Amino acid sequence: MSKGPGLFSDIGKKAKDLLTKDYLSDHKFSVSTYSESGVALTTTTGEKRRLLFWRCGSSVYISNFNCCNIVPSSKTIATLKYPNYESGKLEVQYFHPHASLTAAAGLNNAPPLDFSVTLGTPTFALGAEAGYETTSGKLTKYTAGITVTKPDACASVILGDKGDTLKVSYIHFMDQLKRTAAVGEITRRFSTNQNTFTVGGSYAIDNLTLVKLKLNNHGTLGAVLQHEVIQKSLVTISSEFDTKALDRTPKFGVSLALKP
Repeated sequence: MSKGPGLFSDIGKKAKDLLTKDYLSDHKFSVSTYSESGVALTTTTGEKRRLLFWRCGSSVYISNFNCCNIVPSSKTIATLKYPNYESGKLEVQYFHPHASLTAAAGLNNAPPLDFSVTLGTPTFALGAEAGYETTSGKLTKYTAGITVTKPDACASVILGDKGDTLKVSYIHFMDQLKRTAAVGEITRRFSTNQNTFTVGGSYAIDNLTLVKLKLNNHGTLGAVLQHEVIQKSLVTISSEFDTKALDRTPKFGVSLALKP
């Protein structure tokens, strides 16, 4: 793949992942395998529950098949969901030194279509994405974004929800491995005149253990403890509670990810 501006989905992704990834309130088990040819297979089972136990029999299985360089500088991804195969999709990504393009279609009789384009360099990029519903002939979404990336920091501005939401984020990394970091995000929703300000961070206790925290101006506090039990296999425990209503039951989540 060429070293270009990245995909549109990468704009603001580092800050978003630090504030949302691994903050679970359910139970999930996933196994990922990779072949030498670049084909990846991921199987996930899970169900949203507040109690800490496993429940079988009502899970959804998701498989992703990734194939690189079928066309030069491209990547093809097929996502299949069992038992509801019609919710799967086929996505093609194309990379250029100064641009990237994506096109995705649902695998059903009236497939939704998604497109995105990003222009720029690895340091500065701007882009847009849109979704089209073939049954109604209407745009379901359109989003624009801009990002500036440095070796130890990244700032992004995204205008989404058909122009109703403005999101500004900044993340700063404290170490070369980018495991210890601080992040801030401001979200403005124009239709409701509501602002949400969130701060968070991650801290690497050692090479195997990571702690993450986040707090927003509405009083929601979240915490994550993640430990690598064996190579590439992670146990994640998370919790979230409302600091303005301490009488409410906190949410807890646990995840086990095994990667051979």
